[in-house]
Amino acid sequence: MIGKNVVTDFCAKVSEPVIDTTAFVHPLAAVIGNVIIGKNVMVSPCACVRGDEGQPLHVGDDSNVQDGVIIHALETEMNGRAIEKNQNEVEGKKYAVYVGKRVSLAHQVQIHGPAVVLDDTFIGMKTLVFRAYVGRNCVVEPACVLMGVRIADGRYVPAGSVVKTQKDADNLPVVTDDYVFKNLNKGVIHVNTGLAKGYLAAQQ
Repeated sequence: MIGKNVVTDFCAKVSEPVIDTTAFVHPLAAVIGNVIIGKNVMVSPCACVRGDEGQPLHVGDDSNVQDGVIIHALETEMNGRAIEKNQNEVEGKKYAVYVGKRVSLAHQVQIHGPAVVLDDTFIGMKTLVFRAYVGRNCVVEPACVLMGVRIADGRYVPAGSVVKTQKDADNLPVVTDDYVFKNLNKGVIHVNTGLAKGYLAAQQ
């Protein structure tokens, strides 16, 4: 489903998703409201990208939103007034959720805004990112919780970690050449951009 949001006291404008023609949104996925989907993005079955409360939501070029992923956000306005604490600025624009380029959101990830995930980062299965900022070239292993923290570029989060203090975030290990998942995201991006192109071609 691709559709418009409804007008409420926390969302005064009706918006329709802006989806690049090279992106593929599966018929069993939902993309609603003020959402920007970039080039070659794969939005898989049962994913939900819902820009009807906090908005806008952004998914950058060559990223993937896998099965069961939820992208949503706390309200970014009320009665026409912006709620600044629920927005993040990226490259001069404000977003409820910003997902950069070549980002993988693996199965059942929840990105709940305000949240930012920057380029070339892998977010592992069943992870929650809420009121958090994840830098570039990071690896978040499965089943993690990131809340209220900023993760520096090039860090990894071990599976099952709960990171709720900035001290814990700052002490996360650095991705090194011998880290087993260092190149995981590249393969996931290759697969999912290929799927997006293949499914689009099959519709022709």
